[in-house]
Amino acid sequence: MLRFLGLLFAAGFVVFCGLAAGAGYVIWETSKTLPDTQQLATYEPPVMTRVHAADGSLIGEYARERRLFVPVSAVPERLIHAFLSAEDKTFYEHPGVDWQSLVRAVVVNVQNRLQGSRRLIGASTITQQVAKNFLLTSDRTIERKLKEALLAFRIEEALSKDQILELYLNEIYLGLGSYGVAAAALNYFGKPLNDLTLAEMAYLAALPKAPNNYHPHRETERAVERRNWVLDRMRENDFIGADEHAEASAAPLEVSPAQGGEGLFSAESFTEEVRREVLDMYGEDKLYTGGLSVRATLDPEYQMLARQALASGLMGFDRKRGWRGPLARIDMAGDWAGKLKEHEIASDLAPWRLAVVTVVDETAATIALQPKPSSGRGAEAAPDSGTIPLQLMQWARPARQGGGVGPEVTTPGDVVSVGDVVHVAPAEEKGTWHLVQIPEVNGALVAMDPHTGRVLAMVGGFSYGDSQFNRAVQALRQPGSAIKPFVYAAALDSGYTPASVVLDAPIEFELPTGEIWSPRNYTGEFYGPSTLRRGIELSRNAMTVRLASDMGIGKLKEFTERLGIYDEMPRMMAMALGAGETTLLKMATAYSVIANGGRRIEPTLIDRIQDRYGRTVYRHDQRDCPSCRAETWQNQPEPEIFDDRDEVINPYTAYQITSMLEGVVERGTGKVLQTVGKPVAGKTGTTNEVRDSWFIGFTPDLTVGVYVGYDNPEPMGREATGGQLAAPIVAEFMREALRDVAATPFRVPAGIQLIPIDPNTGERAAYGDANVILEAFKPGEDPATEPLIIGGTVMPVNAGEAGAEGGLTTGTGGLY
Repeated sequence: MLRFLGLLFAAGFVVFCGLAAGAGYVIWETSKTLPDTQQLATYEPPVMTRVHAADGSLIGEYARERRLFVPVSAVPERLIHAFLSAEDKTFYEHPGVDWQSLVRAVVVNVQNRLQGSRRLIGASTITQQVAKNFLLTSDRTIERKLKEALLAFRIEEALSKDQILELYLNEIYLGLGSYGVAAAALNYFGKPLNDLTLAEMAYLAALPKAPNNYHPHRETERAVERRNWVLDRMRENDFIGADEHAEASAAPLEVSPAQGGEGLFSAESFTEEVRREVLDMYGEDKLYTGGLSVRATLDPEYQMLARQALASGLMGFDRKRGWRGPLARIDMAGDWAGKLKEHEIASDLAPWRLAVVTVVDETAATIALQPKPSSGRGAEAAPDSGTIPLQLMQWARPARQGGGVGPEVTTPGDVVSVGDVVHVAPAEEKGTWHLVQIPEVNGALVAMDPHTGRVLAMVGGFSYGDSQFNRAVQALRQPGSAIKPFVYAAALDSGYTPASVVLDAPIEFELPTGEIWSPRNYTGEFYGPSTLRRGIELSRNAMTVRLASDMGIGKLKEFTERLGIYDEMPRMMAMALGAGETTLLKMATAYSVIANGGRRIEPTLIDRIQDRYGRTVYRHDQRDCPSCRAETWQNQPEPEIFDDRDEVINPYTAYQITSMLEGVVERGTGKVLQTVGKPVAGKTGTTNEVRDSWFIGFTPDLTVGVYVGYDNPEPMGREATGGQLAAPIVAEFMREALRDVAATPFRVPAGIQLIPIDPNTGERAAYGDANVILEAFKPGEDPATEPLIIGGTVMPVNAGEAGAEGGLTTGTGGLY
């Protein structure tokens, strides 16, 4: 018997050794194919880039996977406790594999199979999950599980427990497009990690196994049950007290996602331009996975005011052109509610809605509103109803082909019919709506700091959802008379003064082709000898061209290229009237140089960019400030930062032009800006046939430019000049933006002489005389010697001045 037992033991030992050897061989062979765990030490998870406005508010996010990286030291301790309780309570004790949990899982799974159940439970530790997520596939095979366990041991040897936990918390997928706990906190609750409640932390910890099974809206009951299970585990592990457990378990599951990923309402064109710039600077991978933090220059309040001012101006002009009819018509006999849902409206048009007309009577049109997009909390509601009273659609006189409008609206039936699909906007009285339409005309507005080039607001069009074309930076249009300040500035740099007199009379240019070009004033009249001030205040074309001819078109070319208005200006006299093409941002930047006293600025939408670790990798302001690096403040003198920017306009010239442009507002084509109630300078611009309407104005610390026109250029009518269409938009924006800003006069450089001048003759006058202007003269200038420039009536232009294009072409140049 003993011999039999001995043989049996020997046989068992041999079998055991064989199995052990086989297992060892399998492990040895498997280990040779394992990936290198050292790459985890330098792993940088793909993290989204976030764009913040100047006040820190989030205005945009760009990512392939919506993830924020946070170091484990910044993760709240209770959130860590929640994940450990749910996923791996012995994380800080085991060597990578929890053998006790593994054996228990094997026993339970065998029992389930014997009972006919396919339900399996896992025993993967957090370290094993890191191995699977980073280095392996998700295949459910014994080989993969073996590799996972082996890698877990190696990871534990290569990394600290906190490093492993940091990788896990930043990589784990938690549903709703959220990768990592920081992104999930924002996506589910609209909060940073430190603001989460205990119940919210427990819910996030409940998600790793199967986020879709615990969806907060579709599976609310299961989600709360799973969250409370996590809270139970936290209580068992003594991470929370009984009172906290009871309070958190009773809390409702309230999910309120952050809206930051959609961008700030009204700033879509701005953030898209930021995205393009970052893409050009760092490439696609860095933009979408690099975790950059971009601090933009945008002022959210200015941006809202800019969009409102531009939209108001475009709609006001469009209404004068008449009603173009409904968007579509629906057969009300069928499923009209379903057909209404098929039509789309851009989200940035809110609070506008789409509606269908259901009843038309003598006093109003009854409408059914398209339901708002579903929030995922249940079935969509039936369409709401409302009315459009007659008085809120009386503007909608029918637009006529070729221009003009039809007869006045006397009943709602003159405008709409049953089945018409229209845009509506809420009126003051609840349940009533305005009839509105998207303007055909479009435009852009830019507001910037003239001292730094920081773009404070940018609106690229009426609706970004309707058209992503950014007219502030992408539309190349003729500036018309908005170019004239640079003609006059070049003249002031060439020895002229604001009191110099130029003849405003017919002038002709013989082109190399033999054609004759003769610029005309907007009014069709000529006004004889006029000072430079009068010429720019009243936007005189003939005298401006005569002035450009007298000083030489080459000086204007050099001036505009130095300011960045044109890359290469053709040597054509029509360029003095704005016949070239440029962008609104370039024009606003050039005016800002005048406003800041002549210093070069580079327009920017970005203040700085930081990498995922908070290191600054880009800064717009390149000036050095060694004394700013002091670690502590000890009442030392404020640091002085040397301004080493190039001087591109003589500061005396810049002030003279500023003073003359103040006159445009006080006595000239920009009088509507007087409603701002602050010192404002600026210039209107209108091109031939009124295809482009401009106004660019500035105060001592703010530059605002507006352009309006059809995307496919066509005449807008004589009522759409820069002074009538663009200038009121700038005025509306400035009134609101500067409402609480003190009225600051323009800064006068030391040495400027302010001498009383008769603006009609350019001669010195006496204080107290009628219409006397204190004119700005550079040191040493004497108004008593001002010349009278008359010139001939026919002035030939040689081929060099006309340019390779063959000179001037009919239909170019500014008007007003």
